[in-house]
Amino acid sequence: MLRTLRLLVRLLCGVLVVGFFIAHELFLLRLPVVETLENNAYDLRVRATMPATRSNDIVILDIDEKSLNELGRWPWNRNILARLMDRLFQDYQIRVIGFDMFFAEPDETSGISLLERLASGELKDNLEFQKVAQSLRTELQYDQRFADSLKSRATVLGFVFDQSDARELNRLPVSNAQLDDQISSRLAIPHPKGYSASLNLLQSNAKSGGFFDNPQVDSDGIYRRVPVIQEYQGRLYPSMALEVSRLALNDGELAIGIGQAQSYYAIESVRLGDHIVPVDEHGSVLVPYRGPQGSFRYISVIDVLNKKLPVAALKDKIVILGTSAPGLLDLRSTPVQNIYPGVEVNANIIDGIISGTIKRQPAYIIALQFLILLGIGIVMIILMPRLSPLGNILFTIIILLSVGLVNLRLWQNGIVIPLASPILLTLSLFILHVTYGFLIENRSKRVLARLFGQYIPPELVDEMAKNPDQISLEGQDRVMSVLFSDVRDFTSISESLSSKELAYLMNEYLTPMSRIIHQHRGTIDKYMGDAIMAFWGAPIEEHNHARMALFAALDMLKAVEALEDTFVSRGWPKIRIGIGISTGHMSVGNMGSDFRMAYTVMGDEVNLGSRIESLTKLYGVSLIVSENTRNEVPDFTYLELDRVKVKGKENPVTIYEPIAPTDTLSPEQIEEVVQFNRAVDLYRKRDWNAARALITELKAKTSQQHKVYDIYLDRIKFNEDNPPDANWDGVVAYTSK
Repeated sequence: MLRTLRLLVRLLCGVLVVGFFIAHELFLLRLPVVETLENNAYDLRVRATMPATRSNDIVILDIDEKSLNELGRWPWNRNILARLMDRLFQDYQIRVIGFDMFFAEPDETSGISLLERLASGELKDNLEFQKVAQSLRTELQYDQRFADSLKSRATVLGFVFDQSDARELNRLPVSNAQLDDQISSRLAIPHPKGYSASLNLLQSNAKSGGFFDNPQVDSDGIYRRVPVIQEYQGRLYPSMALEVSRLALNDGELAIGIGQAQSYYAIESVRLGDHIVPVDEHGSVLVPYRGPQGSFRYISVIDVLNKKLPVAALKDKIVILGTSAPGLLDLRSTPVQNIYPGVEVNANIIDGIISGTIKRQPAYIIALQFLILLGIGIVMIILMPRLSPLGNILFTIIILLSVGLVNLRLWQNGIVIPLASPILLTLSLFILHVTYGFLIENRSKRVLARLFGQYIPPELVDEMAKNPDQISLEGQDRVMSVLFSDVRDFTSISESLSSKELAYLMNEYLTPMSRIIHQHRGTIDKYMGDAIMAFWGAPIEEHNHARMALFAALDMLKAVEALEDTFVSRGWPKIRIGIGISTGHMSVGNMGSDFRMAYTVMGDEVNLGSRIESLTKLYGVSLIVSENTRNEVPDFTYLELDRVKVKGKENPVTIYEPIAPTDTLSPEQIEEVVQFNRAVDLYRKRDWNAARALITELKAKTSQQHKVYDIYLDRIKFNEDNPPDANWDGVVAYTSK
């Protein structure tokens, strides 16, 4: 019940975390930290994947300090601009020019206003002056001259919309995209209240016009997206970058697709001839930055006017008139640089439209992101409670790498989906799992570790923590296996060493023995001087408890042999151990007094394990197991040692020496065991001669000395000299421990 409640609490916490992130993606709830990290992740991808090359098709005509020094401070008279247009289109044959500026006021630098005052005032009767004035009027009409230079040429004048002020300055270029009032009000694109544009004379002679303001700057002030469409008084107006691109693409038709879903309207597409411009529902494009400042060639205005450049430098180029001069420079903060010329932002957009490198965020991205977050949430909520701490770390890393690789792959294919949300969700669920495990589950684990940590390996504590309801400290009756081990002749060993050396020796011995028991999922009951008591089958039930105990004993014997060289090198005596294993019903639980409790086992089978361990030295073997243990591990070959009555037990038991797994023995080895077991059977049937013959044959053909062979030969001789009575059954009774 407790485990179920914990799982429900963890599930509810995970669902709430997933719900927050999904609500954020569906714009039902805004999480500022997610927005900030999403912007940072977008900027990082831009910087990591931008080509960092210079465009060959787009040139920035620069109003730089060099030009200002020669032509005077800005604004220049429009006659200079007219000469500049003539030079660009006649001499350099550019493809199109866009003005990253507008000309809202008449040019009065020519002196024509003074001329008109004189002509209509004190010199109005001076015929000679009137004749000269007439000839000068045309020459001094700088605005008209500039307007004439724009006419019939691919020129795009800039203007700006105002999102708050309803003032209208001059006149907007003509827009043929008329919208119904209902549609217009429902579009999510910018709806400015006013504008500032160039003089009517100039705009009416230019080929087109476009806005260059950006009402879609992100909350951190960074130019990541820029609108290419805005709506004003029911009409749609393109940006300067979009119009320059249209003219550069041979004056292709601008088509704006508007989709409808019930009462919802949205810009679905912007098309320039065969070129599709990916826009979002706000009519904005993601700026496809080529690289840092300087990704486009800057050419000084004065060099063009003085014709210092080869024609090839500008022929068929897309030109944007901007400035890099201090005091005039229009600076922006962008993903690639904190200080970035605004004119280059527009250049990047034009470059992206023409080359088709603008990334898109289709409307279905919201549904896709919803499925991604939901999928991550379901998978992590279900799997993480079932994994180990290391497994959870690896699983989280795999999810993060998968999210990153899929996101990068889509990015390379021109599709932008959020990256921060799935990464933050993954990390949040991981932290939730770790925190929950530390605060809730680890509390149970710490309690179990405090109770059982000295007895069992850490991995068993972890298993117990997963199912704490199944662990009980109360006394229980279980079928288990118990192991006793003891160092032979420990008294003489201890007498040959100092107390300090004896402590070191015992540590060197007990540490690997304990490690082996833990590796085989055993519980160390206690150390009794040089003896070890361990059991299998509690506190976690084990169906293979006898097998685990047997293999642990065999590994302990191997470990003792491995310690021999170390002990000899330190001047310590070699040690030999005896091990006894018994299997059967035992009582297990927390036992003791109010002053001290211990988790231990008791019962006849426990006592039997201790008794048969003490018989190992008598029979000259290192390991003895009871008949129950033998029956639990039938794939081993056993040498039947004897039938004995141990102290404290009325019924006789058969004891065995495990040889090895049967499938690892040679036919000769198996035959030796079978022959001895046959000899023991003949001995119990009082066929002394046959039993002696088999044992003698075994001794003759084996190089190893088996003490048990001699024991039975001695018994046969004794029984021949002293025939047993009719009740004799071959059982040997031992009255001491």
